[in-house]
Amino acid sequence: MAVIAVYSVKGGVGKTTLATNLAWCSAAISCRKTLLWDLDAAGGAGYLLGIDPKAKRRADTVIAADKDPAKLIRHTDIANLDLLPADESIRALEVQLLSIGKRKRIAKLAAQLSKRYDRIVIDCPPILGETSAQVMRAADLVIVPLPPSPLSSRAFELVAKEVAAHARPHPPILPVLSMLDLRRALHKDVRATHPGWPAIPYASAAEQCAVRRQPVGAFAPAAPVTRAYAALWTAIERKLASK
Repeated sequence: MAVIAVYSVKGGVGKTTLATNLAWCSAAISCRKTLLWDLDAAGGAGYLLGIDPKAKRRADTVIAADKDPAKLIRHTDIANLDLLPADESIRALEVQLLSIGKRKRIAKLAAQLSKRYDRIVIDCPPILGETSAQVMRAADLVIVPLPPSPLSSRAFELVAKEVAAHARPHPPILPVLSMLDLRRALHKDVRATHPGWPAIPYASAAEQCAVRRQPVGAFAPAAPVTRAYAALWTAIERKLASK
């Protein structure tokens, strides 16, 4: 089992789309029993999978009390892929984690879920705090989507410091240039500066995920962006195998 956290310090970098499509790759390409755990209060991962939250089931109850997370898990239309959804109750997660005083609560829950799943992909909230610290302690690998801008190096360094501060030994960190458009001079310059970083191209097919409410591989299997997600997933599997 491995826990893969998709984490960014800011929104608007395709974090949730990346997490959802990587979870699809795990389930559809690697045929692994996969859980996508949404810890972002926006609940975007569930939306992209066509799943709406149930009003009577609050996502924070899994964290706040010693309750079985399996009771909130939702099956998707994709073989091998389940969802542990988020809702607005997750907005209070920082306060809850601090109040219960358990520094490895998320790691404990991940270990519990590992009895049922080969891969757990966590869509993290774009904040620095107790939630991110706990996710880092639970993760076997941290994926960091970054915008193709001169600030990408600084953003990556900030995340690297956060991971190192809260997890010892800290998990490997993999930066990913997100929504890369090589028609733009600035993007080309950033790509030239970081030629070894994996990249996900800007693509209308990826934007269609939110319209169709499906991972891109489910409706555009031959699209270049689908191949980019698959290549990134292959690199992730190799990195996990080398640990």
